[in-house]
Amino acid sequence: MNDPSQARLASSLSTVDVVALTVGVVIGASVFETPALVAGNTGSGWAALLAWTLGGGVSIVGALCYAELTTAYPHAGGDYFYFQRAFGDWLAFLFAWARLVVIQTGSIALLAFVFGDYATELWPIGAQYSPSIYAALAVAGLTLLNALGVRQGKHLQRGLTVATIVGLLVLIGAGLFLVPESAGQAAATGASDGGASDGGGGSFGMAMVFVLLTYGGWNEAAYLSAEVRDLPRNMTRGLLASLGLIAGLYLLVNWAYLQGLGLAGMAGSEVVAADLMRAAFGAPGAKLISLLVVAAALSSTNATIFTGARTSFALGRDFRVFEFLGRWDADTETPANALLVQGAVALGLVGVGAWTRQGFEAMVDYTAPVFWLFFGLAGAALFVLRRIEPETDRPFRVPLYPAVPLLFCAACLYMLWSSVAYAGAGALLGVGVLLAGIPLLALRTARSQEAPS
Repeated sequence: MNDPSQARLASSLSTVDVVALTVGVVIGASVFETPALVAGNTGSGWAALLAWTLGGGVSIVGALCYAELTTAYPHAGGDYFYFQRAFGDWLAFLFAWARLVVIQTGSIALLAFVFGDYATELWPIGAQYSPSIYAALAVAGLTLLNALGVRQGKHLQRGLTVATIVGLLVLIGAGLFLVPESAGQAAATGASDGGASDGGGGSFGMAMVFVLLTYGGWNEAAYLSAEVRDLPRNMTRGLLASLGLIAGLYLLVNWAYLQGLGLAGMAGSEVVAADLMRAAFGAPGAKLISLLVVAAALSSTNATIFTGARTSFALGRDFRVFEFLGRWDADTETPANALLVQGAVALGLVGVGAWTRQGFEAMVDYTAPVFWLFFGLAGAALFVLRRIEPETDRPFRVPLYPAVPLLFCAACLYMLWSSVAYAGAGALLGVGVLLAGIPLLALRTARSQEAPS
């Protein structure tokens, strides 16, 4: 068992660092895609804004739970380490398996589809399959670059954050102040009556799946806990400040979309950011925002490929069943096998998205149930660890315990149910792939029992 106390030795990150890193992870390319899908699943502009407000609230409740976990168990393994301590190696194994074949690879594919949608706005290729072709090229190209030893640098990831935030600020200004009056009047009508094509058959639960996908990633701060100085104060303040800032930006940008396009215009848009900028500035505006989104999506995809391969490498080092993933290429200084396997899985998922012709939505369907299952289990781990390790020092304790973590677990259960009930075949595929890890777990257990003591 890893000793969490050792992780306290190299603490150098401040509250500002936690905020900067968390905002950079959360505010990614998906915010340029999901608002249209949320609009298509809500009945009015106010319902859409309510969904984004609730998403911020659920995230803040979850952040309070993670603040206790990260300050009591500071460790670079994050969720993996909490599962290992609370439930044992078997759940840690299934979580790592899920990261390899569902959560991380699905995230790579859905980010690649954001790139494909907006790249198609700039340079369409291959008619109806243009977004899928671009997505496949992005996954294959970035995987190859990483396997050859070309690592993402600080400038690339700074570019992601800067391009995304600049894009959001431009969208907010365009939607609220620069869209012509006639478009604004149409927006008011759409926001008040729900729009003509808002997908009245949609569901608020599915809208929340897309909202909370867009808020997703703040829990990655758990992987920073080993490096944060004055951990209880800086981690808690950093998480809450980050989510407050993110929620404010998301509400403003969705208000701008509603003002500029109306609910019906949002729901019917394939590239909602480009359509808003087209309404404000004409074709040049659409091209500008598409370029920003393309840059942000490529950087997000690259970062997810980079970190995902390291997680798979750790899986190979910890579990003999996947030891081929735990080989490090000394020449390129990369986990080459992990990168190639991850890239192959992600390309397969791009193929699934192309087959369904829904791309981004198909990947949300695929990843959401598995993500919410493990997210809820992280909340449950808090209860288990309080019970089995009562002597552990907890510098920060969740306020109003047990009500707050119960609320978080209940929200995760609702999102799990929503993602399965409304996502359909894609959700079942993701759950099926997760369950395929059980025979591998049994094989791993059998091998460990056969090993000499």
